[in-house]
Amino acid sequence: TPFLPEAEKATGAAVVVCPGGGYGGLAAHEGPDYALYLNQQGIAAFVLKYRLGSQGYRHPIMLQDAARAVRLVRARAADWQVDPKRVGIMGSSAGGHLASTLVTHFDAGKPEADDPVERQSSRPDLGILCYPVISMGPNTHEGSKANLLGKNPSPELVKLLSNELQVTPQTPPCFVWHTWEDQAVKLENTLDFAAALQKAGVPFDLHVYQK
Repeated sequence: TPFLPEAEKATGAAVVVCPGGGYGGLAAHEGPDYALYLNQQGIAAFVLKYRLGSQGYRHPIMLQDAARAVRLVRARAADWQVDPKRVGIMGSSAGGHLASTLVTHFDAGKPEADDPVERQSSRPDLGILCYPVISMGPNTHEGSKANLLGKNPSPELVKLLSNELQVTPQTPPCFVWHTWEDQAVKLENTLDFAAALQKAGVPFDLHVYQK
């Protein structure tokens, strides 16, 4: 769902917004509300209704949906008056896991594809991760893990989707925030991801608020 800023405010930047909900639902307050805030800053926002574990879907379907959204914004950049080189992804909680998955598992697109959308790169230019689930290991959010990977995922799949282990120098810059008192998603998710960004030389902005 596109949310476009007023023309006189528009900066050309765009963000795909992934609501949280444990990969079992989509939290309303983490979609359109964020989009309206971004619009106030002159940023076009696109709220993604990605497929869910509660509907029987598993990885890589959610990643395919996020990648397709970024490609679609680039393919239709002229229609929405956005800069195809300034397309970020933003996500909260499990949506933050999805956003962190795309910033670490992207591709350059298929230039020979018949579908013009599939010719576009799925690499976001920026990641905005809000109290994100990052790991599928000991610090994971168990509900998100079960909905994404099923009941008994292989160790290889757990590692592949533990995104603190998947950061490379090609990962885009990230803005990451969390709260110290979060009881649902462990703070270690954010700290470990920031440490991985630091090790890979990827610029980031990290905020941990007490409350």
